[in-house]
Amino acid sequence: MDLPELHCIVIGAGIGGLAAGALLARQGVQVVVLEAQSYPGGCAATFSSGGYRFDAGATVGCGFHPGGPLDKLGRELGIDWPVRREPLAWQYRHRDLRLDLASSRENIIARFPRSQAFWDEQSRLARILWSFSAGALPWPISGGRDLLGIAGKALASLPDSVRLLPFAGRTALEWLRHHRLHDDPDFVRFIDAQLLISAQTTSRHANALNAAIALDLPVAGTWRVDGGIGAVARRLAESIERDGGAVLYGKKVTRLDSIRREVLGVETSDGDALAADAIIANLTPESFALLDDFRPADEPDAPPASGWSAFMLYLGVDASFFDRAGADHLQIVAPTGELGECRSLFVSASPVGDAGRAPDGQRAVTVSTHTKPERWFKALQQGRAAYEALKQEYTDRTLALLREQLPEFDGAIRSVTAATPHSWEQWTGRHRGLVGGYAQTSLFGVRGPATKYKNLFLTGDSIFPGQSLPGVVTGARRTVELVLRRAKKLRW
Repeated sequence: MDLPELHCIVIGAGIGGLAAGALLARQGVQVVVLEAQSYPGGCAATFSSGGYRFDAGATVGCGFHPGGPLDKLGRELGIDWPVRREPLAWQYRHRDLRLDLASSRENIIARFPRSQAFWDEQSRLARILWSFSAGALPWPISGGRDLLGIAGKALASLPDSVRLLPFAGRTALEWLRHHRLHDDPDFVRFIDAQLLISAQTTSRHANALNAAIALDLPVAGTWRVDGGIGAVARRLAESIERDGGAVLYGKKVTRLDSIRREVLGVETSDGDALAADAIIANLTPESFALLDDFRPADEPDAPPASGWSAFMLYLGVDASFFDRAGADHLQIVAPTGELGECRSLFVSASPVGDAGRAPDGQRAVTVSTHTKPERWFKALQQGRAAYEALKQEYTDRTLALLREQLPEFDGAIRSVTAATPHSWEQWTGRHRGLVGGYAQTSLFGVRGPATKYKNLFLTGDSIFPGQSLPGVVTGARRTVELVLRRAKKLRW
């Protein structure tokens, strides 16, 4: 059948699912997106509460730079993104150290002069990697066609591609050791803090090439999204609808109907049943356990889940406070201890003049810290009192670290709402509330979009290349490529 006769269901209106759906709809595929919530975005949604509009998880827009994944996607789909470049990506604070992360590394190199050669090398690697990520990356390889695709990209970018090879099997810490930076605890803690928020692990375990592009995000640019990060999802949903598709809200998929190695369609909690030729699931692989009678087999070499969820505080804060802080985005790191679990925070405030985000004279603020979900669900098993006590403990510890760096913060707070891994599981359908994708420890053994079902594909931050807006959009292209490849093979 022709592409207009190809029917595709997308489960979940996160950025990965919407990007895949929009690309398919633009090519004439009949696309229906089913979203359990009443709004799109998933972990990159913007929601209303108590007179504020908060960014749920993702708070920094990346990948909109010229030639970047979001810039390319917008041009293909005819989307004019409501974004403006931030003059400062974020400010890093650790003890008395202050580093402004922006398009220039000058202040970082001034504080860590021995790091000049490292940053020069990182910039060269990142330039090559951004070029590779401009299209659908044929990785992990699935057959001879992908092998030829990788070879073609490598040959086309010679000699740059050869420069990547020594880093493919190296950790970020080994890379730092090569530049004799591993023995500077302040520099390593700075690098670890950047990698945790962008690669879901620290330098001891992060792959050096993953680290190179993760460390480039502030230089490539961060972007203010008018109306909140959820505006990206809304623009993608509108693109699907303009191209003849549909995005249906309040449609929670509860079952996939299959026969042998084909998925025939889906059933929803309100009793609907929809048939499809192809299914794209914007879910973590573990989340399939929440669907009745469906357990997709993991690929043998697929990585385990990263294990991270997030504890969040959603705050209403006096607008004048951030004028004194000097930045809308702050990364605050405790003096000692492993990162995460209230010892590293990312703080983002809604921009000044972004109408409707907060009452007059205030700003909507999202504060996040990595947390392991196990203790939260154990507390839930012990009873509501234990769970609420843990939530209060994390609220107090988060506010204590904020006060340590920003003593005047307490007096500026007007409202506080907390969210936990249990909240994330409820909101997104992600098993155990896992967010952020997998820990980027290797380029090998990563998970691709394919599953054991021939017409069921994954998208989102659980597949290569992982989290962030640029990551999930790049991964969505790969998912679309495999869907269309199967369609052509079957002569749909």
